[in-house]
Formats: sequence, structure tokens, C-alpha cells
Amino acid sequence: MTGGPILTEFLQIMLLLGAAPLFIGWVRTLKCWAQSRDTAGVFQPYRDLARLFTKDVVLAENASWIFRFTPYLVFGTAILAGGIVPMLSTDLPLGLSADVIVLVGLFAISRFFTALAGMDIGTAFGGMGSSREMMVASLAEPAMLMAIFTVSLADKSTSLSHIAEVAFSSQALLKPSLAFAFLAFVLITLAETGRIPVDNPSTHLELTMLHEAMILEYSGRHLALIEWAGMMKLFLFMALGSALFFPWGIDKSGDLSGILLAGGLLTIKLGVAGVVLVLIETGLAKMRLFRLTEFLGSAFLMATLGMLSFFILE
Repeated sequence: MTGGPILTEFLQIMLLLGAAPLFIGWVRTLKCWAQSRDTAGVFQPYRDLARLFTKDVVLAENASWIFRFTPYLVFGTAILAGGIVPMLSTDLPLGLSADVIVLVGLFAISRFFTALAGMDIGTAFGGMGSSREMMVASLAEPAMLMAIFTVSLADKSTSLSHIAEVAFSSQALLKPSLAFAFLAFVLITLAETGRIPVDNPSTHLELTMLHEAMILEYSGRHLALIEWAGMMKLFLFMALGSALFFPWGIDKSGDLSGILLAGGLLTIKLGVAGVVLVLIETGLAKMRLFRLTEFLGSAFLMATLGMLSFFILE
């Protein structure tokens, strides 16, 4: 039975909206187990979002339209990105008109408006967080583009759907270029999603914040939308890594049985990715701010080596 591209697109977006908080809950639960602490359960992110949606929005008197508009834009770009990344199937309507460059652009737009909103109120922590976020972005985005271009060279396309279809078709897993690109992508994922060692998403120390410092003035449904979008961004990066480097199981024909199988395999991949993420965060400490240039420079170096090895060895 064929579901059709529109139905597949709808299922992907519903999966993103519903499973992103569950994935965050899984990561937090694993982290508590690894540190011998009690856990609130994998469904705690749902309860946190529900509580925030019931609270009133408190706005500063000098808040402009940028501050009010940013939560909806960040949430909308996350949903739009979910329609581009082939999580369940490569037969996606949005996938035909958008590629990895558009995906990086969507993340950049979200970051840009979040930084503007952090400076809009005029608080010290908001401006500090925005400047730090832009410093990280100036290093992470070129590295991400370089890593993705390395994969696109190996698969001869920048379309995510095409990359997922042809990846590893001829022992591509053994290619040195993709190995370097994968290592770079792991480092970039930690930076783009604000995880340790780049940032600590659970910190309450303002002087060490990056992303959290920009959203300190948000409350109510605005904060809920931003937090939900952050959960979806982590989910999307894990799904993007799966599509680029481990695309096994992603459906090509749009058949409902194949989509259900792809959903089951995606669940296994995300479960393993959560374990790896917790091992990284448990084994590392948060870096000092000025050490991040070395960290992200290493990611860019890995991606560059991957591209060079493609031209030299392949």
C-alpha cells in the first residue's frame, strides 16, 4: 500500500514533533543512570512543555516585534527542516526543492533571530550570550558545510534524498573521506545543539551560558516554543547524521510497510545515538570559552582532510 509523498511528509513532521521531547527524556534518563542519580523519567520533557504552555507570557516594556516573533520563527524553521531531512522516506515533496545548503541556511536563520532577540531587551547576559553564539556559529557553519560537501562529493549530489539513496552502495563505508566527514559531523553536532563540551544545556551559571543566556527573558508559551525547537534540533541532527552516514532502512518507494520499518530502525539508531551522546557528555567536561576555537577548528580540519582525501585517494 502506497501512502503518497504528502502523507509521508506529514508522518515525518508528526514524528519530529512527538518524538523530539521523548529523545531528550531518553538522553537525560541515561545521563542520570550513568551518574547514579534519580531520574524524572523519559516523559518529563512533555510535562515541562505542558507547564510552560499554561503559564502567562511576561514581556519587557522595551521588547520589539523581533523578541515576540523569534519563538515562532525558530519553531517554524525546525518544522520546515523536519520536512527536508529524510527520516522515514526519501520520497518527500520538500526534499525535491531543498538540499543540505538550504538546511544549513534554515539553522542559520534561526540562530540569527535568536541572537537578535537576546540583544533586543538590552540585558547584559542576553548580549553576552548572543556574541558567544555568533562566535561559535562563525566556526561551526563553515565546518558543517565542508563536512556535508565531502559527503555530497562522494555521492555526487547535495540532495539529502539522493545522498540517502546512494550512500554506502559500493563499500562507501570504507572511504576515508566519509570517515573524516563523520568525525567532523560529530563535533559539529555537539556545537550546534549546545551539548557538552561546548555548552551545558542544564546549567544555571549565567557566566558559562551560551544558548541559555539568549533566552533568559522568555517565559510562558514563548519559552515553550524555543525549548521545543531546541529538542527538535537535536533530534534533526541525529536524523541527519543517520541519513548521511547510516541510511540503512530509509524507505525509497513510499510504501507504508517500508515507512513503518524505517520508523523502527530509526528508533534503534536514535537509541544508540543517545547512548553515545551520554558517554561523550559523561566523559568530558565543559570547555573554557576560548578553547572552543580549537575544538571547532579541529572539526573544520577533519572536514577539510575528508575533502582532500576524496580528491587524492578516491
